[in-house]
Amino acid sequence: MDEFISVCVQDPRLHKEDMWHTYVDYEICLHTNSMCFRKKSSSVRRRYSEFVWLRQCLERNALIMELPKLPPWNPFFNLSNAHHVVQRMKGLKEFLENVLHTPLLLSDSRLHLFLQSELNTKKIEKCALGKTRYTVAEAIQRSHSSYISRLEDKESCDSDYER
Repeated sequence: MDEFISVCVQDPRLHKEDMWHTYVDYEICLHTNSMCFRKKSSSVRRRYSEFVWLRQCLERNALIMELPKLPPWNPFFNLSNAHHVVQRMKGLKEFLENVLHTPLLLSDSRLHLFLQSELNTKKIEKCALGKTRYTVAEAIQRSHSSYISRLEDKESCDSDYER
Protein backbone atom coordinates (compact mmCIF):
# COMPACT_ATOMS: atom_id res chain seq x y z
CA MET A 1 0.00 0.00 0.00
CA ASP A 2 1.28 3.47 -0.89
CA GLU A 3 1.99 5.96 1.86
CA PHE A 4 -0.20 9.04 2.00
CA ILE A 5 -0.45 12.20 4.05
CA SER A 6 -3.71 14.10 3.86
CA VAL A 7 -4.15 17.47 5.53
CA CYS A 8 -7.08 19.83 5.66
CA VAL A 9 -7.50 23.27 7.14
CA GLN A 10 -11.09 23.97 8.10
CA ASP A 11 -13.57 25.35 10.63
CA PRO A 12 -12.30 28.91 11.12
CA ARG A 13 -13.26 30.30 14.53
CA LEU A 14 -13.24 33.93 15.52
CA HIS A 15 -11.83 34.71 18.99
CA LYS A 16 -12.21 38.07 20.71
CA GLU A 17 -9.61 38.64 23.41
CA ASP A 18 -10.86 42.15 24.10
CA MET A 19 -12.28 45.12 22.20
CA TRP A 20 -9.09 45.58 20.13
CA HIS A 21 -7.66 42.07 19.78
CA THR A 22 -9.45 39.52 17.64
CA TYR A 23 -8.05 36.56 15.72
CA VAL A 24 -9.14 33.52 13.77
CA ASP A 25 -7.84 30.02 14.36
CA TYR A 26 -8.28 27.04 12.09
CA GLU A 27 -8.61 23.33 12.65
CA ILE A 28 -5.83 21.29 11.06
CA CYS A 29 -6.82 17.67 10.45
CA LEU A 30 -4.14 15.18 9.51
CA HIS A 31 -4.74 11.63 8.25
CA THR A 32 -1.82 9.46 7.21
CA ASN A 33 -0.37 6.00 7.05
CA SER A 34 3.16 7.41 6.78
CA MET A 35 5.86 5.94 8.98
CA CYS A 36 6.98 9.53 9.72
CA PHE A 37 4.00 10.18 11.97
CA ARG A 38 3.33 8.66 15.38
CA LYS A 39 -0.43 9.30 15.24
CA LYS A 40 -2.28 8.34 12.10
CA SER A 41 -5.11 10.80 12.69
CA SER A 42 -5.04 14.07 14.57
CA SER A 43 -6.70 17.45 14.87
CA VAL A 44 -5.36 20.70 16.37
CA ARG A 45 -6.27 24.38 16.17
CA ARG A 46 -3.70 26.97 15.04
CA ARG A 47 -3.76 30.65 14.15
CA TYR A 48 -1.97 32.43 11.30
CA SER A 49 0.84 33.76 13.53
CA GLU A 50 1.68 30.16 14.53
CA PHE A 51 2.01 29.22 10.85
CA VAL A 52 4.41 32.15 10.43
CA TRP A 53 6.43 30.84 13.40
CA LEU A 54 6.52 27.32 11.90
CA ARG A 55 7.73 28.58 8.53
CA GLN A 56 10.53 30.57 10.22
CA CYS A 57 11.61 27.46 12.15
CA LEU A 58 11.61 25.30 9.03
CA GLU A 59 13.51 28.01 7.14
CA ARG A 60 16.31 28.04 9.75
CA ASN A 61 16.74 24.27 9.35
CA ALA A 62 16.45 24.12 5.57
CA LEU A 63 18.94 26.81 4.64
CA ILE A 64 19.62 25.60 1.10
CA MET A 65 16.08 25.00 -0.08
CA GLU A 66 13.22 27.29 -1.00
CA LEU A 67 10.28 26.84 1.36
CA PRO A 68 6.65 27.06 0.30
CA LYS A 69 5.07 30.46 0.84
CA LEU A 70 2.31 31.26 3.28
CA PRO A 71 -0.62 33.33 2.15
CA PRO A 72 0.59 36.91 2.49
CA TRP A 73 -0.14 38.89 5.61
CA ASN A 74 -2.76 41.46 4.71
CA PRO A 75 -3.12 44.64 6.77
CA PHE A 76 -6.68 44.90 5.46
CA PHE A 77 -7.58 41.31 6.32
CA ASN A 78 -11.18 41.35 7.51
CA LEU A 79 -12.07 38.58 9.94
CA SER A 80 -15.75 38.99 9.16
CA ASN A 81 -15.21 38.74 5.41
CA ALA A 82 -15.85 35.08 4.52
CA HIS A 83 -13.90 35.41 1.25
CA HIS A 84 -10.76 36.63 3.08
CA VAL A 85 -10.99 33.80 5.62
CA VAL A 86 -11.58 31.11 2.96
CA GLN A 87 -8.68 32.40 0.82
CA ARG A 88 -6.36 32.34 3.82
CA MET A 89 -7.54 28.81 4.72
CA LYS A 90 -6.77 27.61 1.19
CA GLY A 91 -3.32 29.21 1.33
CA LEU A 92 -2.54 27.61 4.70
CA LYS A 93 -3.62 24.21 3.36
CA GLU A 94 -1.41 24.60 0.26
CA PHE A 95 1.51 25.58 2.48
CA LEU A 96 1.09 22.49 4.68
CA GLU A 97 0.63 20.17 1.68
CA ASN A 98 3.87 21.44 0.16
CA VAL A 99 5.73 21.11 3.46
CA LEU A 100 4.40 17.59 4.05
CA HIS A 101 5.55 16.48 0.60
CA THR A 102 9.11 17.66 1.20
CA PRO A 103 10.98 14.72 2.82
CA LEU A 104 13.71 16.91 4.36
CA LEU A 105 11.14 18.92 6.33
CA LEU A 106 9.42 15.81 7.70
CA SER A 107 12.35 15.22 10.04
CA ASP A 108 11.70 18.44 12.00
CA SER A 109 10.11 17.59 15.34
CA ARG A 110 8.59 21.08 15.60
CA LEU A 111 6.52 20.32 12.49
CA HIS A 112 5.19 17.16 14.13
CA LEU A 113 4.42 18.96 17.39
CA PHE A 114 2.72 21.79 15.46
CA LEU A 115 0.48 19.33 13.62
CA GLN A 116 -0.20 16.76 16.31
CA SER A 117 0.02 18.37 19.76
CA GLU A 118 -1.83 21.06 21.66
CA LEU A 119 1.42 22.76 22.74
CA ASN A 120 1.88 26.46 22.05
CA THR A 121 4.93 27.61 20.08
CA LYS A 122 7.08 28.31 23.16
CA LYS A 123 6.41 24.84 24.55
CA ILE A 124 6.98 23.26 21.12
CA GLU A 125 10.40 24.91 20.98
CA LYS A 126 11.31 23.77 24.51
CA CYS A 127 10.13 20.22 23.81
CA ALA A 128 12.02 20.02 20.51
CA LEU A 129 15.18 21.12 22.33
CA GLY A 130 14.69 18.47 25.02
CA LYS A 131 14.03 21.03 27.76
CA THR A 132 10.77 19.50 29.04
CA ARG A 133 9.94 16.52 31.22
CA TYR A 134 8.14 14.95 28.28
CA THR A 135 9.47 13.82 24.93
CA VAL A 136 8.18 14.82 21.51
CA ALA A 137 6.53 11.39 21.23
CA GLU A 138 4.80 11.81 24.61
CA ALA A 139 3.58 15.30 23.73
CA ILE A 140 2.05 13.98 20.52
CA GLN A 141 0.66 10.74 21.88
CA ARG A 142 -0.94 12.36 24.90
CA SER A 143 -1.83 15.77 23.52
CA HIS A 144 -5.51 15.55 24.48
CA SER A 145 -4.90 14.15 27.96
CA SER A 146 -4.02 15.75 31.25
CA TYR A 147 -0.64 13.92 31.29
CA ILE A 148 1.32 16.83 29.77
CA SER A 149 -0.42 19.35 32.03
CA ARG A 150 0.56 17.34 35.10
CA LEU A 151 4.19 17.20 33.96
CA GLU A 152 4.20 20.93 33.24
CA ASP A 153 2.71 21.65 36.67
CA LYS A 154 5.46 19.53 38.24
CA GLU A 155 8.05 21.32 36.08
CA SER A 156 6.89 24.76 37.25
CA CYS A 157 6.92 23.57 40.87
CA ASP A 158 10.49 22.30 40.40
CA SER A 159 11.63 25.59 38.86
CA ASP A 160 9.95 27.53 41.71
CA TYR A 161 11.76 25.29 44.16
CA GLU A 162 15.12 25.87 42.41
CA ARG A 163 14.70 29.65 42.76
